[in-house]
Amino acid sequence: MPDIHDAIAEHTDVSAADHKQAGTPVSGQVGNDHKDFLETLFKLLDEGGIDPIDPQTFLNEDVYASLDEEWQDKVDLSLSNMATQIRLIDGLRQSGDNDSIHLHTMVEQLWDMKQRIEEHHDAFKF
Repeated sequence: MPDIHDAIAEHTDVSAADHKQAGTPVSGQVGNDHKDFLETLFKLLDEGGIDPIDPQTFLNEDVYASLDEEWQDKVDLSLSNMATQIRLIDGLRQSGDNDSIHLHTMVEQLWDMKQRIEEHHDAFKF
């Protein structure tokens, strides 16, 4: 395996234009499979149905209350990560970056977090 310092030293001829290009977001739209999910999420954010600062607002309270302690703990653990992801997604939306591959990746990650719980219990509002 090559030494990282040697690998970096080999590439000293990168132009300023190449550096700028490397920092440009790649475009790509959210797939149709998650478009409805994202629309629901944005509607809940815009209407105040959920608050990314207060993850407890994500919960479908009736379902959550009916869960045993083990499942409530699993849901509780996921809430903080979901809140962070929702704040990142909403930040991209507010910046106008609605067609980036970064948004698509973040939505995929949020979907996966949510689905790990919802395969068993419909614990979230979105």
